[in-house]
Amino acid sequence: MQQQHGSGKTAVLVERIINKILNEKIDIDKLLVVTFTNAAASEMRQRIMEAIYKYLDENPNDEHMQRQTILMSKSNICTIHSFCLDVIKNNFYEISISPNFRVADQTEIEILKQEVLEEIFEEKYLAEDKEFLDLINKYTSYREDDSLKEIILKTYRFIRE
Repeated sequence: MQQQHGSGKTAVLVERIINKILNEKIDIDKLLVVTFTNAAASEMRQRIMEAIYKYLDENPNDEHMQRQTILMSKSNICTIHSFCLDVIKNNFYEISISPNFRVADQTEIEILKQEVLEEIFEEKYLAEDKEFLDLINKYTSYREDDSLKEIILKTYRFIRE
């Protein structure tokens, strides 16, 4: 007996997609299928192809389904992140950003967070902000504010999740 993983959402979604392709004669490249991970998008693409091939084994003369095997390369089966990135790339002029924009990698993002935190702390120290200095006194030792910075970053990560 084969062990089943997950709750079967992928199988249900594949069935619905195949139904749209087969019964409603919608081309696969006219559908938008969005997942949360690259692995899920890849699995979805693979399962749809398998279902199309299985159907074609039993109905080899179905031209509509034959065309779907070609259209799969243009299909929109992707992660939410890659979909949003494509929308931005294709409409950059609508939101007034440079067409040469790029997405920062995780290392760059971490460096930027550290730099922003350093700048804010420096501004607060120079301004002798009373509330900030009270916070420093409560959560750090003399001349060592890294523990407060770490609390701020942990709080940020927690809120993001």
